[in-house]
Amino acid sequence: MARKNGSHKLNRREALLGLSISAATPLLAAHSATTQEQLGSQPALELHSPKVFGAGRDQPFDQDWLFYLGDIAGAELPSFDDSSWRRLDIPHDWSIEDLTPPSETSGEGTIWVGGNAPTRVGPFDVALSAGQEATGWVVGGIGWYRKHFRAEGAEGANAVSEVRFDGIYMNADVWLNGQHVGHQPYGYTSFACDLTPYLKRDGENILAVRVRNVGRNSRWYSGSGIYRHVWLTVTGKVRFPLWGVAVTTTKVTADISTVEVSLPVENRSDDSQSAALRTRVLEPQGEVVETWETTVDLPPGGHSTLTRQFDVQSPRLWSVETPHLYRAEAELLVRGNRMDLTAVTFGIRSIEVDVDHGLRINSTVVKLKGGCVHHDNGILGAATIDRAEERRVEILKANGFNAIRTSHNPPSPAFLDACDRLGMMVIDEAFDCWTTAKIGDDEDYHRYFHEWWERDITSMVRRDRNHPSVIFWSIGNEIDERNTPEGVAIAKQLHDAVKSIDPVRPVTMAVNGPYDHNLPEWQANDPSFLHLDVGGYNYQWQQYELDHQRFPQRVMMGTESFPIEAYDSWRHAERLSYVLGDFVWTAIDYFGESAIRHTLLSQTPAWWRAQYPWFISYCGDIDAVGHKKPQSYYRDVLWGRSPLEMAVQRPLPSGRKETLASWGWLDELRSWTWPGVEGIPLNVRVYTTGDQVRLLLNGAEIGTKQVPESAQLIVEFAVPYAPGELRAEAFKDGKLLASQTLKTVGKPAGLRLSADRSTIRASRNDLAYVTVELVDAAGAPIPDGVRTIDFSVEGVGELAAAGSANPKDVASFRQSTCRTFHGKCMAILRPTGRTGNIRLNAASKGLAPANVVVNCV
Repeated sequence: MARKNGSHKLNRREALLGLSISAATPLLAAHSATTQEQLGSQPALELHSPKVFGAGRDQPFDQDWLFYLGDIAGAELPSFDDSSWRRLDIPHDWSIEDLTPPSETSGEGTIWVGGNAPTRVGPFDVALSAGQEATGWVVGGIGWYRKHFRAEGAEGANAVSEVRFDGIYMNADVWLNGQHVGHQPYGYTSFACDLTPYLKRDGENILAVRVRNVGRNSRWYSGSGIYRHVWLTVTGKVRFPLWGVAVTTTKVTADISTVEVSLPVENRSDDSQSAALRTRVLEPQGEVVETWETTVDLPPGGHSTLTRQFDVQSPRLWSVETPHLYRAEAELLVRGNRMDLTAVTFGIRSIEVDVDHGLRINSTVVKLKGGCVHHDNGILGAATIDRAEERRVEILKANGFNAIRTSHNPPSPAFLDACDRLGMMVIDEAFDCWTTAKIGDDEDYHRYFHEWWERDITSMVRRDRNHPSVIFWSIGNEIDERNTPEGVAIAKQLHDAVKSIDPVRPVTMAVNGPYDHNLPEWQANDPSFLHLDVGGYNYQWQQYELDHQRFPQRVMMGTESFPIEAYDSWRHAERLSYVLGDFVWTAIDYFGESAIRHTLLSQTPAWWRAQYPWFISYCGDIDAVGHKKPQSYYRDVLWGRSPLEMAVQRPLPSGRKETLASWGWLDELRSWTWPGVEGIPLNVRVYTTGDQVRLLLNGAEIGTKQVPESAQLIVEFAVPYAPGELRAEAFKDGKLLASQTLKTVGKPAGLRLSADRSTIRASRNDLAYVTVELVDAAGAPIPDGVRTIDFSVEGVGELAAAGSANPKDVASFRQSTCRTFHGKCMAILRPTGRTGNIRLNAASKGLAPANVVVNCV
């Protein structure tokens, strides 16, 4: 039954917008905007003009959706009145949005926890959050999306139309014009729905999507809604099926490489068809390296796969250092009319693993300097705007990482596109659970596993197999039933399913200690490794050499490790040929698993009793807005990227000690500004690859210490605080290796704004990240200042989010104000789509204001 205007009370989250007709814009093949821009010098196939469809094969379908938060009867029906729904663009995550306007979250009439935080503020609600601390105290629920569009580009009976969702969290149902066309439970699987039977060739079409994120279904922040891109695919009835084209490199050397292109073709018509297949391959600079033409005859409803193998002379190999990308284009024509045109990027590279050499990429030994990464984008929530995905990869590579584990689910295509372009290796992970629940109730993926595992693993591998960045498939993380007969059988099914699609890449799984089954010893996990090409070890570096003695042909890698065990985890991986590398938990702070990094003062509750308002894990090398944390500086020294770093532990109350969670790190800063503790000894920690460290305060030597191997690159000094200059000098074999200085700064006097890029694309898929810093009168950054910053935006952009890395500053991320943390906060600007300038203004009471201008082209 259709809802009439005014038949329900609008909540404050609904915008009263009436326009609902949208038009898709063209896009060649299945590339993200950034991928196509990078490949812009490569011309598309200039063959016959398309006569079957008008706007291109894969059209972005992100703009002009309507949204309603809550469940409502009849919203799938064409006659439903959605004129009062809120208009927005996809990707969209409703769990990161404000639950109530700021005026309603002042604290009056609310319950306060610990006397310092309202229990309902911004996106946070202690009472309504089903996931509680696991998901960061945010709210899921049920939401509806509707999109009105016309199908002028799909005229006639010869077109096939599909809508493809890169990801919806979770339990999505899709209708077109009132007809149910698709269902997908798993929130991380990309899937497509065939619209052809119910698509109106003239007149308005209405696509409706219902999303159900209910109950405790995740151990981390998942977000809610259509949080990844949407695409409309329009082809002829003779076509390439979704993710059908596959490119493999069967032989790779610096002189010559053999490439194989597999091209499945299907005939969706009721008649026999003879189609011309025209294909070409382009090298990274756009030169054509191979072309061929052939004919394929297909019976009604039939399909066929054509394979072409060819050699590339002096190939430009893909690696972390040289991420060269090729492109394969393929076109199908029937009687001179183009039926389909598709393109995939790929890289020429080889993967080898064995116990003697470890991991070899293109015959070169590589150790994995890895980090685990969840899928959220910090203060943007789970929305996978392309630039946000790209920036995470940029930051990690800039900080020494060469590999990412996508814990614990398939990532967005945009994320893998960025890894391909920038040179980052990836463990592509499928599941966090199989048939046994992880979080104690009946709402997580285990309830769908038996029915859906094969479709979900197939989607992941078929979708991602052409990405050269993907070097391993992971079939699970810390699976409860992994060592049982049922679990071993499931592992074999998953392994075989992966290998049936991609026989080249190794299969792994992250195996944890036996504590979850109360088993007596690590050896009880032996059955878990039976069907793995590479054994994944979570927090078990102590077992590497012991297991090598028992299983001398087992190849291993550390799939998770504690930051405080970074030295041992890395040194073992570095030394042992059969250990491929190490992945820290985690590379970047993520929302949810609140406060697992919690450092505690003595006489406080145990770390695992993570209490509101903590909502961030806080265990990452990089914080939630993309800045380095102290453990990242230590890793710079450990990985040989820096010879010397220094930090100062925050002064502790008298008689208290700081203790760490397993994922913790001392509360320390690169700061020598500690007013109010003059004369009190502070703990100064120096990280160095040198063998001796000298520390000086205001030119006077505090002391000199040796750095023995047992010190794990760390020496500590107790230094009575006095303002001025603290200087550390590292020596190696008696010679000065490096020095570093921390200086006392003045009081906050102004603001400094710096954008990550001064020029961006005038696209909804681009962003400018603006760091706001408190500075003193001399322009020096204030390392630990807290101030409220007010923003305003002018020009052709909007404030997409504002916030800081503070793990317990519960506040809105959508309002034009936020507080600094460690002297910084972040404002994220998003273009409206028009060219011109975006100006961000920032002000704080008593400080000189500042602004920055970003150009959109």
